[in-house]
Amino acid sequence: MKKIIVPIAWISFSLAGLAQEPDTLRTTDTIPVEEQTAQAAITEEPLHLDFTNSNNGSDEVYRLKPASDIPITATGTGWSLYAFSKIYSKDKSSVDKILSLDKSNIPSFDRHGASVYHPKADNVGDMLFYSSMPLPIILMLDKEIRRDGLKIALLYLESMSVTGLLYTGSVYLNDRYRPYAYNPDVPMDKRTRGGAKNSFFAGHVALVGTSTFFIAKVLNDYHPDSKVKWLPFTLAGIATGTTAVMRYQGGQHFLSDIVIGTVVGVLSGVLVPHVHKNRSLADRRLSWHTSWMGDRAQIAFTYRLMK
Repeated sequence: MKKIIVPIAWISFSLAGLAQEPDTLRTTDTIPVEEQTAQAAITEEPLHLDFTNSNNGSDEVYRLKPASDIPITATGTGWSLYAFSKIYSKDKSSVDKILSLDKSNIPSFDRHGASVYHPKADNVGDMLFYSSMPLPIILMLDKEIRRDGLKIALLYLESMSVTGLLYTGSVYLNDRYRPYAYNPDVPMDKRTRGGAKNSFFAGHVALVGTSTFFIAKVLNDYHPDSKVKWLPFTLAGIATGTTAVMRYQGGQHFLSDIVIGTVVGVLSGVLVPHVHKNRSLADRRLSWHTSWMGDRAQIAFTYRLMK
């Protein structure tokens, strides 16, 4: 991390009024040569007093908080592992139950989704989902981020655990039929499967959003002065948006499910790193130094541009 020292002010002031009387100071002929030499050394050699606040902490980008991070991550991960085993083993629906589903009972803004079903689009959504999970490993290509590799891995696990907790909790507590369950063009064995009741909310979209926006956030926090800081967020938006479209076209989720999944994913990916950001880093750019030259004190203010 480069540090450019920029002096922004230099203030000196005289303390002559606090010194001895002038006549007293000029009577050096009564002082032994040894003492005169010692006094000259004291007055000519500046005494530096450094009060810079840049030494009050390191330049680390993120700071973990074990007292809260460990319980949150453990709870989210533990619940997600348990809930995943439940939400994908729900009881099948009867054929009569599926045939009784009525599109008119779907809110108007979601109703169109019940008529959409393109299996190939669903396959693309799955590919984006599975490839996004290990994607943050690309952060290790950056040497500055690589030095904090373990910390970044733990933050990513926490982000995913938050998303997993919210997603599995909502699906575990709610049985909302997927759009394809209403569609007569879809094979009945697919419509009656237990997973057809896992529409709320869009987990694929949420997890892709968490992964890609986490990458974008970390890159921008480590390189805040980058001229292309917009690019990681743009790519994250494209990946998340594409997943959302594919899941909708595949008849897996209604529009409202996708909107909520997108919000959850983006917020988890961005906010978890954000709340761990080292708040004192910006404050420690400003520092001040004082030095004494005999009866004069000098104060210098500097500002460090962090790159």
